Amino acid sequence: MNNISMLHQIAEMSAIQQLRTSRSEQTSPFQSFFSSFMKEELGKLSGIQQAPTRNMSLFLHPSLQLETEQQLKATVVGQTPALSKKNPSQYDDLIQAAAKKYGVDPNLISAVIKQESNFNPNAKSHAGAAGLMQLMPGTARFLGVTNVYDPAQNIEGGTKYLRQMMDKYNGDVRLALAAYNAGPGNVDKYGGIPPFRETQKYVPAVLQNFMKA
Repeated sequence: MNNISMLHQIAEMSAIQQLRTSRSEQTSPFQSFFSSFMKEELGKLSGIQQAPTRNMSLFLHPSLQLETEQQLKATVVGQTPALSKKNPSQYDDLIQAAAKKYGVDPNLISAVIKQESNFNPNAKSHAGAAGLMQLMPGTARFLGVTNVYDPAQNIEGGTKYLRQMMDKYNGDVRLALAAYNAGPGNVDKYGGIPPFRETQKYVPAVLQNFMKA
C-alpha cells in the first residue's frame, strides 16, 4: 500500500472516530488514545514530526485529564465500562467478568477476540495459537489455562495477559497490543511496534474493531 492509499485509509478511520465521539457526551481513555494514534500516523505520512506515544494521558485535553484519571481508577477497582451491544456475542458475560476482574475495557477484549479468532472458540493458527484469544501453548501454561478451547478459561487467560502487557508498558494500549501479538521481547528489542508485517497490521486493526464496538 502506498503512502497516499494508507493516508486515505487512516483518514477514513479518523473520520469514524470523530463521528463516534460527536454522538457521545463522554470520551473514554481508549477513544482519546485512538484519536491521537490516528493523528500521529497521519503526521508520519505527511512528514510532520510528532512526539512518540508512550502514555495515552499525554494526548488528552487538560479538561479531560481529571475525568480520565477517575475512569482509570474506577477501572482498577472493577467498575469497568459497559460492554457495547452493537455487536453482542454469546461470550458477553465471560468478557464482562474478565474485564471486571482485571480492569480492562470489555470492548477492547471483544476487539482482540474479533481480530484473533472472529469469536470462534475452536480456532487454531498454523503457529499453534488456539481459542478465542489465540493463546500460544507456553503462554497458556504460564497463565494457568489448562484448556485453551474452553471459552471461560481462554478469555480470562487472554485478558490477564493483556492486563500484564498494559501494566508493563504503562497503559500504552498500542504497545500492549503489539506485545500481545509479537511478544514483549520483540517490543523491547525494537523499542516500539516491531517491524513485522503482521504486527504492523494487527495493532490498528484491533483499535479499529474497538472503535466499531
